[in-house]
Amino acid sequence: MRLIGTIEILLGSLAVAGELLGIVFPTARWFFETSRQVPWLHAKSGAGMAFPWFGWLSAALLIACGAWMLIRSFTRGPANPVTAMRIKRFREIKRGYYSLVILITLGGLAALDQVVVGKQALAVQYQGRWVFPAFLPVALKNKDFGITKESPDAPVNYRKLRKTLHATGGGRVIMPLIPYDPTGDTLPPRSRQLVQREGVYYESGSSKPYFGLAAHYHNVDEAVMHVRYTLRKGLPSGPVDGWSADGTPVYSGEYLDGRLLRERFSGEGDKKSFLPHANMDLRAVKYHPAPPIPEEGNWLGTTSQGYDVLAYLYGGMQVNFKAAIIYLPIVYLIGITIGMMMGYFGGWFDLAVQRLIEIFSNMPFLFVVIIFSSMVPDQFKGLPTILTILVAFGWMGMTFLMRTAAYRDKERDYIAAARVLGAGTPRILFRHLLPNTVAIIVTLVPFTMSGLVFALTSLDYLGFGLPPEYATWGRLLNDGLSNLSAPWLVSSTFAVLVALLVIITFVGEAVREAFDPKKFTYYR
Repeated sequence: MRLIGTIEILLGSLAVAGELLGIVFPTARWFFETSRQVPWLHAKSGAGMAFPWFGWLSAALLIACGAWMLIRSFTRGPANPVTAMRIKRFREIKRGYYSLVILITLGGLAALDQVVVGKQALAVQYQGRWVFPAFLPVALKNKDFGITKESPDAPVNYRKLRKTLHATGGGRVIMPLIPYDPTGDTLPPRSRQLVQREGVYYESGSSKPYFGLAAHYHNVDEAVMHVRYTLRKGLPSGPVDGWSADGTPVYSGEYLDGRLLRERFSGEGDKKSFLPHANMDLRAVKYHPAPPIPEEGNWLGTTSQGYDVLAYLYGGMQVNFKAAIIYLPIVYLIGITIGMMMGYFGGWFDLAVQRLIEIFSNMPFLFVVIIFSSMVPDQFKGLPTILTILVAFGWMGMTFLMRTAAYRDKERDYIAAARVLGAGTPRILFRHLLPNTVAIIVTLVPFTMSGLVFALTSLDYLGFGLPPEYATWGRLLNDGLSNLSAPWLVSSTFAVLVALLVIITFVGEAVREAFDPKKFTYYR
């Protein structure tokens, strides 16, 4: 409790400090960014400025909850010995314990945000001064780094700037571990250098002659092609096209088994000066979705939209963790409160809520969510909207368990004693009944999280989930199944999705075994 409270206070304080000082801190920036991006999460002030009330409210709640947990950790009595035995038992179940460590590590990695994945440089040294673009609320421009010939007012391409400063020795650029954004960062077609052996071209590390497109480049970084060939069995065989440095088509021809059959040149100067010389590299052209090319920095390849797969998977992991952090407290607050009230009050309240839950439970969940999601206007779509729809149907699963626990305990002596001492209904429910249902709640949390991940993936796969500016595993899985010639898309998405669900399931099984009340009553 003390550690969680400290983290909440730190996160809320960073969010407030970042908003006041204009610093974009990892993860803490999300509250105010989301508040400004979603129309119904901010209010328009008189000057036409957007007041991000959701960001301020979230930061205040984090600080308040963290302070309460921190104070509570010092003022409460000694730890419950039964709870201590349960935690000890959980640590003895190595599969679940190590899975929880891995899950927490993944959450910490996702919280690092733009420090790990992003196209904005972490730090740039230029003309003796340091700037930190990834932590600034506004994008720097080319002219800020002396680039005035081409689009001086355009945002800086830090991957290109790093190579330029490294070549000229004019400064230094420190990029994130994965220097690509999950979305909105379309890469030019990838390429890989070909190796010529005995007149036949091979891909690096391959023993088979190359089949596919290959090209000489004016500029490899910008994918500006010079002459493009079609290779079969490692030899030019098929049409060939050529472009000038500004992209104008000036050359065409055709090869057959390495022999030139015809050619035509319509550019400036003579053909001999235009054609590539013998020392120019011939590179295999990999249009999107491109396979993994580690030498280009794409360890898992690219998607059909030109996004880096590894960066996209990281963005999808962030979405899942953000959704879980928001979804779980709200669902459990609603479900626990209503469930305990049903069991404690009984009578007409219990019957009315049961009938309501039965009506909602008999609705086909996925179809109802699809209908509601399709009715939401595009400008209102986002993670808060999808989570609101999921919360509306996700609180009912635990109500009957909490109802049963309340029915069981409301006639016991400690509840009667609390009534005699004058305790009100809220105090009885949350200070006496709730602590005796911790085993039920803790057991359900991992399985609720896995259900949330599965629901988000399913909706995004069907196209009724989050908008395209969010990186989601469901959309990537759909992209892979639409491009079966790119198996790295399906295999990488399937691997991370199954791995996350298995880890969560292992944690849930260990918690269920450790918090089983029979373990310390009958067996020990």
